[in-house]
Amino acid sequence: MADFESNRGYTLIELVLVLVIIGVLATVGLRSLSAVNRTSRIEQTRQDLDRLAHAIAGNPELAAAGARTDFGYVGDVGGLPPDLDALAVNPGGWSTWQGPYIGDQFSSGGASTNYKYDAWGGAFVYSGGVSITSTGGGVILTRQLAGSVADLLYNPVRLVVTDIDRTPPGTIYDDSLRFLLTVPNGSGEVAVRTVQPQPSGFAQFDSVPIGIHLLRLVYLPTADTLARQIVVTPGAVSYLEMSMAENLWTGS
Repeated sequence: MADFESNRGYTLIELVLVLVIIGVLATVGLRSLSAVNRTSRIEQTRQDLDRLAHAIAGNPELAAAGARTDFGYVGDVGGLPPDLDALAVNPGGWSTWQGPYIGDQFSSGGASTNYKYDAWGGAFVYSGGVSITSTGGGVILTRQLAGSVADLLYNPVRLVVTDIDRTPPGTIYDDSLRFLLTVPNGSGEVAVRTVQPQPSGFAQFDSVPIGIHLLRLVYLPTADTLARQIVVTPGAVSYLEMSMAENLWTGS
C-alpha cells in the first residue's frame, strides 16, 4: 500500500497550479527583459546622438597642449551641414570639406547610412540647426550642439599688436599694419578677411566660425609677416597678442 501511494501522479489541480506559476514567472521575466532592452536602446541612441554632435561641431574633449583640436564639419566648412548626409558625402565637391566625419563604425569603409537611424530604426531628425532629435522609441531624445547658431558661427576674435618693447603703433603707424584672418566661408571655399588695427593696437574680427584658423599680421612697409593659428571655440571671445620682432614705434 505504501509503494502504491508513493508512485501516484500529479493531480490536475497541481498541474494547473504549476502552469500558472510558470506563466507568472515568464510574464515577469519578459517584462524585465523588455525594460532592459528599452534602457539599452535609449543608451545606444544617446551615444549615437553624441557621435553625430561631435561629427558636426567637434569633440570638445580632444585637445593638445591645452587647446581644443577637433571642430568637426563646422570647423572645416564654416557652416552647419544642411542634413546628415553631408557628414558622410561631400555636398558639392567642396575643397574645405575634410570628411567623412561619421559613418558606420562597424564597416570597413564607414560609408553606411546606419548613423542616420536610432536604435529603434527611426530616422534622426535634423534640419541644419543646433539640435538632433530621436523619436523612434516613443520617447523624445534631443542632443544640443550648442546654445545657439551664433555660438558656432558668429564669434568675436580680438587682437592686439605691439612692437618688441610693447609699444602700440599709434596714429603714425596704425595704417601700416593689417591683420589677415583666413576662414572657411560655409560654401566650400576660404575667405581672407582683413582689418586695420587702431592706434592702440587693438583690432577685432566679428562673426568667426569655430575652428583653427590662420591669422597673419603684415607690416606693409617691409612686407614682414607674422603667422599664428588661433583657436575659436563656441560662444567665446578669442584673444591673441602679437608683437613685432623690432623696436619700431618708440615715441609714436
